[in-house]
Amino acid sequence: MRSPVAQRGVVDDALRAVGPDLALLAAGVAAVVLLAVLWLAVQWLRRPPGVRFQRLLDDHDRVAVLMHPNPDPDAMSCALAVAAIAETVDTETRLCYPGQIRHQENRAFRTVLELEAERIDTADELDDDPVVLVDHNAARGFPGAEGVDPIAVVDHHPGDGEGTSFTDVRTNYGACASILAEYLEAVGVRPIGDDEDADDAAQPLPWEVATGLLYGIQSDTNHLTKGCTGAEFSAAAYLFPGIDEGALDRIANPQVSAETLEIKARAIREREIRGSFAVAAVGDVSNVDAIPQAADELLYLEGITAVVVYGKYDDSLHLSGRSRDDRVHMGDILSSVVDDIPMASAGGHARMGGGQISIAHMQGIGPSEGLTEHEFTERLFGALSGDI
Repeated sequence: MRSPVAQRGVVDDALRAVGPDLALLAAGVAAVVLLAVLWLAVQWLRRPPGVRFQRLLDDHDRVAVLMHPNPDPDAMSCALAVAAIAETVDTETRLCYPGQIRHQENRAFRTVLELEAERIDTADELDDDPVVLVDHNAARGFPGAEGVDPIAVVDHHPGDGEGTSFTDVRTNYGACASILAEYLEAVGVRPIGDDEDADDAAQPLPWEVATGLLYGIQSDTNHLTKGCTGAEFSAAAYLFPGIDEGALDRIANPQVSAETLEIKARAIREREIRGSFAVAAVGDVSNVDAIPQAADELLYLEGITAVVVYGKYDDSLHLSGRSRDDRVHMGDILSSVVDDIPMASAGGHARMGGGQISIAHMQGIGPSEGLTEHEFTERLFGALSGDI
């Protein structure tokens, strides 16, 4: 029988013999763990934006979905879509907007789809709820807007605004509704056709949301003819099974007010044309939404490739521009025209843009030298021609 000392020697020899194997095994296990962690991190980062957005909503009991001032169908449909995604994780939503819903198309959208949205006058009315911005990337148009710090921004307009937790701004997209349609598809929400049972879908998409998103895409792309990407067509294909065609027609063909028709006629009558460009001043208006409609109308004139229409409302000059000329980026044109005028803002996309100017500041209040309406028209033509 071996002595205790001899036995210890045998054990030590055995441990020394397996030591390298244990080290190799430990290194292998560590490598596998590291690879697993890296794989999980990559999968986390590669999650579709819609899934990440849904997870963010899940972190809150309630959020305020804020549309831009005087929201259009694209903005309103995006708000509806955020509410639909929030519902999948039992998060409450408040749909909010500053300004007014005035355009007959916008009013029809709200009525037909029974949009429940609150009008706010100040930032205090957001009640400290976490804010999600849709179809714009910086809150504006109401007292305290500059202090709104959104948790999320989903938009397709140029700008520097960001969300504290989530930002998805795709300036190449024709409509913000296309982005939200992708989100819905990514989180497993499915439009239901007339021949399908909604009970068969785990998360059916309400017809109001499908119809609204499709119309939002159509309205921001002139019925899928301007500023489109493949995303718009893919989103339309995804949404189409769940739309209500009758509701879509009622939104697209609302009754038009007499004033809107008069402003369109005034724009045609008062237009000034130089080459392929047209500018029209329509004077005082009580419905600023008629101005972009007049711009749309002027663009149909034969030989015209870019137009700007402006009118006066509530001590401000409202601008709306349209372009089908590859030489004219309308958003940049309008931005350059108002760049040196205090209390003025303008911008937009290549095919359409808009802006607002304080008339008093345009006429010389503040550091600017001031512009007459004639000089402003000359500046517009100069910008359209590439001279500014």
